Amino acid sequence: MSFIINLAYFAAAVLFIVGLKQMASPVTARRGIVWAGWGMVLATVVTFLHPEVVGFVNYLLILLGIGIGGSLAWYTGKRVAMTDMPQMIALYNGMGGGAAAGIGIVALMQADTLAWTTQFIAVLGIIIGSVAFSGSLIAFAKLQGLIKKSIRFDRQQKINLGVLGGTLLLGLIIAFSGSQVNGTLLLLFVLLALAFGVLMTIPIGGADMPVIISLYNALTGLAVGFKGLVLDNAALMIAGVVVGSAGTLLTQLMAKAMNRPLSNVLFSQFGETATEEQGEITGTLKPIEASDAGIMMAYANKVIIVPGYGMAVAQAQHKIWELTQRLQERGVDVKFAIHPVAGRMPGHMNVLLAEAGVPYDLIYDLDEINTEFKTADVAVVIGANDVVNPVARTNPESPIYGMPILNVDEAKNVIVIKRGKGAGFSGVENHLFYADNTRMLYGDGQKVAGELVAAVKGLG
Repeated sequence: MSFIINLAYFAAAVLFIVGLKQMASPVTARRGIVWAGWGMVLATVVTFLHPEVVGFVNYLLILLGIGIGGSLAWYTGKRVAMTDMPQMIALYNGMGGGAAAGIGIVALMQADTLAWTTQFIAVLGIIIGSVAFSGSLIAFAKLQGLIKKSIRFDRQQKINLGVLGGTLLLGLIIAFSGSQVNGTLLLLFVLLALAFGVLMTIPIGGADMPVIISLYNALTGLAVGFKGLVLDNAALMIAGVVVGSAGTLLTQLMAKAMNRPLSNVLFSQFGETATEEQGEITGTLKPIEASDAGIMMAYANKVIIVPGYGMAVAQAQHKIWELTQRLQERGVDVKFAIHPVAGRMPGHMNVLLAEAGVPYDLIYDLDEINTEFKTADVAVVIGANDVVNPVARTNPESPIYGMPILNVDEAKNVIVIKRGKGAGFSGVENHLFYADNTRMLYGDGQKVAGELVAAVKGLG
């Protein structure tokens, strides 16, 4: 039986790895999700055969958990809007970290059966899983609008270090306490770990949420891997390592895309100085009507569309795709430019465009498209802000200086679709909006996109 269980866990791990590999490409992503899903089904079914699980009570609890969790996941998965996908990802990711921490807590409550090394690993898993759980819940609250601003207070970093130090100290005491794990001490340890996750996340702004979600994804994977060691479960070990390494790599890529080290994202108070003057702004905001913008695009040779979170909020992706089709019918070369940190999670814009039916071969990332803006007759920015701000290239005093941006300002004409005149998440005024070649098209993204479609159709 042991051989069959281990073989099944190995097969499940292979399915996880193959599935994750296929998720790297939009063309095979759906198939990758299915493969990884079957791996999870296999691992879950085989768990029923494990000698320590066999028994009516255990089966009842497992089935109850699967029923409740599966029903909630099915319902929320069906109901959630694509614009709310980032917060759902944050929430589900937090559940994974919380589950890993819970396994560690149960293991420590049975510490008389564990070696001290296993007990130490369980403590590490609880810390990491608890931080990922509470931190992800705060990220969810920020993205959902339940927490509307970053929370900062005096001596915040010192307090955070104090909480972390207390957590680590209690963790060491518990790890080396042998079979005498004090319940009160364990409870205080878990509460401190949860508090650190909250304190670490509340000062971080919305612009950094893609990085934070990736980081907590990596921490959840690491916690799951540790629980695999505690339970001697190969499937959990491999799955945890795969998720943890993928999340770590993605976190590094996101931080690199913002040209900021991870420590700066976590510990700096990014945006506090952004309201200060970041260089004199020359020029004026020049509005344009949708009818005129439509004509400009209809008679262009090349149009590059740059989507941002504003497009997601307005749910304008379908109208933007319809506009693209109308332009293509007139022989216009239309492409989409995606910045790595556009939206609220990695790949957010790609998912929205795919939902609207935009072909993958029309979507380009920053490195692929940046050199083409010089040859674009019109660049259309819908809902993006900081990722197209030229001060990131020109002003060393700007908080976003050095961040790779899309070179929208190099296009012959720029149309910015924007609801109002506010700055982006960094708080930095966007000099692109005042450029001589930029026109501001104010209004709700979906409504404006519809007006552009009508304008192009009206030309015959």
